[in-house]
Amino acid sequence: MAGLFPDGTGTCRLLDAGAGIGSLSAAFLDRWIDGDFHFQRVELDAFEIDHALIGPLSETLERYRRTQGHEFADNIYAEDFIHTAVDALSGTLFSKPLEVYTHAILNPPYKKINSDSAHRLALRRVGIETVNLYSAFVALAVALAAPGGQIVAIIPRSFCNGPYYRPFRDFILERTAIRHIHLFDSRSKAFKDDDVLQENIIIHLERDGEQGIVTVSTSTDDTFIDLSQHQHPFNRIVFPDDPERFIHVPTTPERNAIELNTAIRYTLADLGIQVSTGPVVDFRVQEHLRAMPEPGTVPLLYPGHFSEEGAKWPIEGMKKPNAIARNDDTEKWLYPTGFYCVVRRFSSKEEKRRIVASVVDPHTFGAAPLLGFENHLNVFHENKHGLVEPLAHGLVAYLNTTPVDEHFRRFNGHTQVNATDLKLMKYPSREALIQLGVWAMQQGILTQNQIDARFGTLTG
Repeated sequence: MAGLFPDGTGTCRLLDAGAGIGSLSAAFLDRWIDGDFHFQRVELDAFEIDHALIGPLSETLERYRRTQGHEFADNIYAEDFIHTAVDALSGTLFSKPLEVYTHAILNPPYKKINSDSAHRLALRRVGIETVNLYSAFVALAVALAAPGGQIVAIIPRSFCNGPYYRPFRDFILERTAIRHIHLFDSRSKAFKDDDVLQENIIIHLERDGEQGIVTVSTSTDDTFIDLSQHQHPFNRIVFPDDPERFIHVPTTPERNAIELNTAIRYTLADLGIQVSTGPVVDFRVQEHLRAMPEPGTVPLLYPGHFSEEGAKWPIEGMKKPNAIARNDDTEKWLYPTGFYCVVRRFSSKEEKRRIVASVVDPHTFGAAPLLGFENHLNVFHENKHGLVEPLAHGLVAYLNTTPVDEHFRRFNGHTQVNATDLKLMKYPSREALIQLGVWAMQQGILTQNQIDARFGTLTG
């Protein structure tokens, strides 16, 4: 992280928010002492709210205070960075003044911020709307940075996509240039002690910088033994026509097969198809759930009902219920029986595929008039009704191809597949999907090689 900063001169104003025992500050200061930076003076503001770490942090910085020939000063703030930064930015009567920073090096805390919390309300005072402490710390570092200020942070990748982080993406994209993104491919190693299920990135931002080429590097973990690095135009990082401003992290210089295939250019809206999160939230309707079907119930489908061979229902001995009572309370959550495409919302940590799609075949459910889709499934439908059969099969075949999965992983670094993510993807035409579905229905159980080979034949 310290190695991403360009050389500088004059006085460096360095911010380390969530400093811990000072490891990141030490890495930065070591580079300065070794002559990689040519600052005449470094002034460090280190924030750490855990009082048990203040002593070790001070001990880490002590040796730099005594280094001959290097002018160094530090302030340790044993207080809440968010509230202190917001007060300084908003200029409240009793706020502590914070001079702008030329550099920031961050390993911020990872924790959700409730919508009515003191942190959320404080951040809104300075125009920051975000849902996690890590993105709040980065946004505040940007807000406190001088023009040309350099910010390097190691954070989960979840901000790169999804609706909840859209205001944060807007905030940083409007105020900074992205210079470098480093992706850790493993979700279990770089943050192995913190139970973080996202892939992790190191991002280098420049306040008020002119956006240009972005360097993207990757490694499996923090040993960097398999480091690779490429440069990309910014329009491969944030697509110009993407209203959500998803941040993509291409891991090779070659364009993905999805980008290269001009037939894949349609939105779900173009196709007349919608995708929704399964509306049945089981813990909210517990009194209506039944372990097995009985008179007055309809099928309730979970991810566990689907496999590569198709849907199996009911499943005796399954931990989840197989049915839900049909009544005035549940009717609004149910869909008419028909052909649907469903995609699991969650994959396990190191699962090979992120997108796993399956066909819902009405013949599996006998004469059941309605179906319940549990909240851990995404459902493709037409105005809450089923799809024509070959279209459902074509969607499933397309979504299960390797190019789609690889493309999806470029902008989705966590284990969740949201309906919004699926909505913003590009698809072949409705006619092409139907043709793909007719072919898939003729094959029976498809292999990965078969559907990947067929992908190459898709045309407009």
